[in-house]
Amino acid sequence: MSALRPAAGRGPGLERCHGSRLSAEDGALVLRARGRTRRVPVGDGGVARAVFVDAAPADAGRDEPGRPGAWGEVRLQDRGGAQVARIPLGEWLQEAPALPERAVQGEQLLERTGVAGLLKAAGVPLHVARDRNNPRAGSGKGGVSLGPGPAFPLWYWCVRGVAGTLWFSAFTVVVFSDTVPGRLVLLLALTALCGPVARLALRAWTRLRAGRRRITVLERVVPVPAAGTGATVRFLRDTELRVQDRDLVLRDLGGQEYWFARSGPHAVTRLVKVLDGTGRPVGAELRGPGQQVRAVFPWDLWFGGAGGADGWSRLCGASGLAVSERRLSGRRTWPKGPVLGTGLLPRTGRDARRTARFPGTAAGVSSTAVMAFGNLFSLIQGVRIAESVQGVPAVAMAAGALGLALQGVPYVVHEVRGRLVLDRPSWA
Repeated sequence: MSALRPAAGRGPGLERCHGSRLSAEDGALVLRARGRTRRVPVGDGGVARAVFVDAAPADAGRDEPGRPGAWGEVRLQDRGGAQVARIPLGEWLQEAPALPERAVQGEQLLERTGVAGLLKAAGVPLHVARDRNNPRAGSGKGGVSLGPGPAFPLWYWCVRGVAGTLWFSAFTVVVFSDTVPGRLVLLLALTALCGPVARLALRAWTRLRAGRRRITVLERVVPVPAAGTGATVRFLRDTELRVQDRDLVLRDLGGQEYWFARSGPHAVTRLVKVLDGTGRPVGAELRGPGQQVRAVFPWDLWFGGAGGADGWSRLCGASGLAVSERRLSGRRTWPKGPVLGTGLLPRTGRDARRTARFPGTAAGVSSTAVMAFGNLFSLIQGVRIAESVQGVPAVAMAAGALGLALQGVPYVVHEVRGRLVLDRPSWA
């Protein structure tokens, strides 16, 4: 059975890499994501044709859950042209987070994601529309999204949503009231504390789930860099290539994993050692359908040190891929164009620490700033009512201080550990 793999993820998003798959089974397209299974029938009463809309919306940035992204989408329609489901291609392109928007388009994108092979296996004819206004493409409305699901679990969004709504309601009353009831300040403080606590709980949940995963690793190849490459302790500790029973997985120092299938029409097929004009290795390429380069491995960074050649031999043997060589001619640069693998080693320690932080929501820094403001506001309100109310002010101040500490301490530990240990040269 050939199944699509999701775009790379890290932190709680690794759950999607391990478990979310889209496949064709028994006359239906079957989506498995976060323990749920959704079947979309093919044929009469279901999907009769597919239209690949090879265009991005005018305002599209990075892909966002629940709406078409910059990579385009495949719209699945019934015989009457009504939309039954849609496949957001950016969510099924493994290296999408590492590439500029629409760096891969057209038939190449369909091959890389595996959608072309999936629809062929399901017996669904595929058409291409270069314009979103093409009549064949339809309105783009309706139908279910056959994406791998959100990176963050539902319970986390529920906690943040309920706590945020209650906090904002209490905050509004406090701001516009002359007198502030102690119970309202208590509600304000406790709901503000929910954000940092939920984030720490998510960290623990992510680590617990990672410890329970069972994967079959046939070979694990770590970088063996040559001197002068700038490799750090963090890079050597966290970056690796895993040859698994069904997948070839590249992990970067941010914990992000790129899963490439080893079988099926969209599987990686070849390892190519690239030589310069003098015959010196400059890198290796991982290729997939149509000889498309899926990832590159700079030789000095991965195999240039003492014992690096052994790592290359073990990778070639365990992966089962065809191995070949090619020589660069003239002054050609390598690699050509944007490709996964060229930015695995951040330029500075600051960039490395930013990459390795626990992933945040789409709101990014804004979410952290709002949580910090909520805890600080609780602390201030506790001080404000300290003389008029008994008991509540102490709880509010303690909750506010605890919330600030739960946000500040992990950040400080992350920065200090990175500066003193992880982001120093590996030979220091």
